[in-house]
Amino acid sequence: MKLTGFCVAAALILTASTFAQETAKPPEGPRPERVQVTPATAQAEVGQTVKFAATGFTADGKTIDGKPSVWFAAPFDVGAADMEGNVTAFAPGELRVGAVINGKPGFAMVTIRPQSVARIAIAPAAPLVVGGVVGLDARAFTTNGDPRSDVVLEWTSDAPSIATVEAGVVSGIAPGRATIQAKSGQTTAAVQVEVTPNPVTRLAIEPKSTSVRTGDVVRFSAKTFGAGGRPVTLAVRWSVTGSGASIESDGGFVAEQAGSYVVTATSGDRAASATVAVAPRRAERELEVVGRTPIEEFQTLEQWIVGDYAYATSAMSGKLWVYDVTNPAAPAKVDSLSFDARILNDISITPDGKIGVLSREGASNRKNGIVFLDTSDLAHPKVLSEFTEGVTGGVHSAFVDDRHVYLTDDATGSLRVINFEDPKRPKEVARWQIEKPEAKSVTSPQGDSYIAGRYLHDVYVKDGLIYMGYWRDGLIILDVGNGLKGGSPNAPKLVSQLRFNYHELYGPGWLAGAHSVFRYKNYVFLGDEVFPAQFDLVSRERIPVKGIVHVVDVSKIEQPKEVAVYEVPEGGAHNMWVEEDVMYVGYYSAGARVVDVSGELRGNLYRQGREIARLWTGDPKGYRPNQPFTWGAQPNKGLIYFNDINSGLWITRLKPAGTR
Repeated sequence: MKLTGFCVAAALILTASTFAQETAKPPEGPRPERVQVTPATAQAEVGQTVKFAATGFTADGKTIDGKPSVWFAAPFDVGAADMEGNVTAFAPGELRVGAVINGKPGFAMVTIRPQSVARIAIAPAAPLVVGGVVGLDARAFTTNGDPRSDVVLEWTSDAPSIATVEAGVVSGIAPGRATIQAKSGQTTAAVQVEVTPNPVTRLAIEPKSTSVRTGDVVRFSAKTFGAGGRPVTLAVRWSVTGSGASIESDGGFVAEQAGSYVVTATSGDRAASATVAVAPRRAERELEVVGRTPIEEFQTLEQWIVGDYAYATSAMSGKLWVYDVTNPAAPAKVDSLSFDARILNDISITPDGKIGVLSREGASNRKNGIVFLDTSDLAHPKVLSEFTEGVTGGVHSAFVDDRHVYLTDDATGSLRVINFEDPKRPKEVARWQIEKPEAKSVTSPQGDSYIAGRYLHDVYVKDGLIYMGYWRDGLIILDVGNGLKGGSPNAPKLVSQLRFNYHELYGPGWLAGAHSVFRYKNYVFLGDEVFPAQFDLVSRERIPVKGIVHVVDVSKIEQPKEVAVYEVPEGGAHNMWVEEDVMYVGYYSAGARVVDVSGELRGNLYRQGREIARLWTGDPKGYRPNQPFTWGAQPNKGLIYFNDINSGLWITRLKPAGTR
């Protein structure tokens, strides 16, 4: 298993350092008073490219002889600029374009529109009875597959005397068949609806009454009977009283608020009801702080707890620290390793405890990639070898499974598979990437090439399937030995993908995408990481964040479906770990969180009262004083370790229920 890293750190460091270098270094010619980028404002659609030009002017308005030494654009996942001023749009939002002439920057803004609807999918409609209504499940998608829930579809019926439709809700008027069409622009889709006389004379709901807690899912079923009491098969429409609960078309009920609710099933003019008494969940417990590592000058990133030792990586110090946690109340630093890297990300160790794998970014010699460690002596790891071939642009995340490492390649946005049966001679055996027409090859001012518009953030392997947080491309699942698609570590095969519309979720001006991923039971927990378009990782100032955890049902692995979310309003999600029906998550500015994920999951877990405990990990002596920036969590030997960027490792335990 593993914990994941800071999704945007390397890209932001590159952007910030490049900009700083270009504006601070001595100008090659006369420094302009101002730089004008034209057009000053522009509009584009996702996938389009806009050409910009930049001119430097003296104080009296005369042009100077100078060309841009660098072009840049932010957020990096919304668009990118090449060295000729061509800016390509990857996602909807607002893009700030900049150029530097002889040390002086100038800027322009681009408003990027989402792509038009290219496909509408309407789920087949169940037979409808005269006098009945049914809501159609219709979804609009752009060319690149992004869902667009902001689009208002135009609905029509070719036989309004049989069935009418308004806002996707179809009403049965008379027996017969009608074709219902949805339209957006020039894109249409249709579904046929059959209206029949209502054969139902009686409805019955099971269970007739029940008592549950908030967050518990109740599966209601409706039995329909016709003449003579004979059972008939017919879909019904479900509804529930009140605003604190919901029920879906399959009869699945869940409540966010305690109270009494009436659930109703209808078929035409026939109806039956059931009652649900909902009590508060009462999941709350207290997190007790057992011990902490000393506060350091650097920022603490990843952690890996194994046996009686805790490994911690760092930002800006290039060091891996080893702590003895035999006495968790007083962790003792016992060793450290130094590397040429600005960011040390993932650290994980094989189940036998003998081999460690460390990923890194931002090396001065540009040799990033991964490092293999001999951890047979956990207190004193030693470097065995490194793998940098083809991944010198940096590795953000890595997952160790058997004798393979699945790693992310920052420069190309691809997955690399490294075999380390011989850890002193690791070798690449496979590569996989999502193909994106809008992605483009870009060369930085330093001469480095990378693929803009494609970014793989996190990977997680279980039972021969790899689950990937592929940033703007959402969740992607590959077969790497499961047998479902004939894949293997040497030849990964696509199984399925679930995309999200991050522009709709978070609005313009944010870096946002699928970040950490964790498989547990029939669910994949997929965390979004959401940062401002521009911020300074090294600054001591507060960094605003957003981001939710999506809960994706993968019971049908080829048809993943989001069924629930965990969303803390005042914070942004980062890494999570799930075991024994509990999710432990670092929620950045909202601190450490512990969540009950038992049973079936639907709806908003936060509002259902599933949160067990929380811990404020801010410290007045922290890197950012009194500000938590909780990175992730890992349970070990009855304790929970939370790592905070600003204040180090927090060793905690959950107190028994009912104790303070």
